[in-house]
Amino acid sequence: MARMSFVEGLVEGMRHEMRRDPDVFLMGQDVGKMGGAMGGSRGLIEEFGGHRVRETPISESAMVGAAVGAALVGKRPIVEISFGEFLPTCMSQVVLQAANLHYMTAGALTVPMVLRTRVGDGPYRGHPQCFEAWFAHVPGLRVLMPSTAADARDAMVAAIRDPNPVLFFEHMWLYHGVREDVPDEVGSFDLDRAAVRRPGSDVTVAATGWMVHKALEAARLLEPEGIDIEVIDLRTLAPLDLDTVAASVRKTSRLVVAHEAWKVGGIGAEVTAAIAESCFYDLAAPPVRIGAPHFPLPMTKPLRDAFIPSVEDVIDAVKRVRAA
Repeated sequence: MARMSFVEGLVEGMRHEMRRDPDVFLMGQDVGKMGGAMGGSRGLIEEFGGHRVRETPISESAMVGAAVGAALVGKRPIVEISFGEFLPTCMSQVVLQAANLHYMTAGALTVPMVLRTRVGDGPYRGHPQCFEAWFAHVPGLRVLMPSTAADARDAMVAAIRDPNPVLFFEHMWLYHGVREDVPDEVGSFDLDRAAVRRPGSDVTVAATGWMVHKALEAARLLEPEGIDIEVIDLRTLAPLDLDTVAASVRKTSRLVVAHEAWKVGGIGAEVTAAIAESCFYDLAAPPVRIGAPHFPLPMTKPLRDAFIPSVEDVIDAVKRVRAA
């Protein structure tokens, strides 16, 4: 076992695949000597050199376009978009090219590329917008949002090996805020399955990213009150593993979905709608969504802290569905 932070897991996953497959390379802004934003590529250029850790100009559209082209001729590029707020500048390359080319060519071409980016509130309070729901809406894209160091490593390995374009969302509070024992051997990661992080019998809480840890803390605080929460880490947002959520809801009869992104049009809306369709008669109360208000994210700390969903928000939602 090795003790790893979330970001160390990410880097280890990339290092593992770059050692194994010479067609894997990393490209992005400041990914070389600087070691990537928040240390997201630290140590890779020292091992693999500038040929396989490529510094790029400040043009996300050019970076992703070049990665699509490289993937089409057999390479496996990893593109680092420093922060999720910059994704709108490369939407054409991601949504119209990477997602569609396999289908437009009747399966003749594949686009095996990974697009990494950082989202969510974090210790530096910058670039916090969460756009993962946009891309989960697009057929042809895989969308991942792991919440543990082991999953960060193993999901990165699985994403690089996958023949599809994969968007890999990395929550910034997780980077240095989660440290755990990770097995030395890379484990299998099912790109189609959520994970049950805590079994429980009273309420299902399905969450993403940093909200998984807030849900686990809420479960710890509610346990002395006799409330037993089952926490599901959605982690694979496209395809979304609704079977795991449905199985949990059939046991608990109550559902809360928590994410940091805006509540309107978020992953929570899709989960609650799908569960209402498939498990309507199993529900003892209407599902509850937790997400950010539908306003631009405040930049000052007191407003930001009030805006971002909290552990207390999860506790209140759990008590609300139990009382209904």
